[in-house]
Amino acid sequence: MSGFEWRHIENLIPLTRGDRRMLKVGRESGIGDGYTVPRHLPGEANGSCSFVVRPDATLPRSMLHIAEIVGAIALASARKIVGAVAPKSRPVLSERQRECVLWSARGKTAAEIAVILAISEETVIQHLKLARERYDVHSRQSLVLCAMFDGLISFADVFHWWAGT
Repeated sequence: MSGFEWRHIENLIPLTRGDRRMLKVGRESGIGDGYTVPRHLPGEANGSCSFVVRPDATLPRSMLHIAEIVGAIALASARKIVGAVAPKSRPVLSERQRECVLWSARGKTAAEIAVILAISEETVIQHLKLARERYDVHSRQSLVLCAMFDGLISFADVFHWWAGT
């Protein structure tokens, strides 16, 4: 959700040969380093705003916090220009349902979630069933994806727990 400097992109994602070629073409066309501000509006849209400097210039790191703000304003303005409508209301999960979905995203079974939350396995199954019904999905995987897309749980919620184990 926060911006990133292009020079660090290989630390964030694996680059394909095509990605490397695209960056080379950019350098050959007069684009040096850059800073991209990604934005995800849960349940609606993804977008980004990038700022670049010439190959012989240095990215002004002291101004990157301003780039974050300008990037957010740019996406909001783009939504207005295209006449984007407000997203339809998202399903509402109880806190216990959200916790069950989160532990499910972390790979835990209903029995394991029951022990973690100190509730019965049947109660966990019911919480997950109701959450699936509210999202109108039929699998745990789809439920987890919908909850992530809506911002109820995040990759960080899952990853930081996994990385700490």
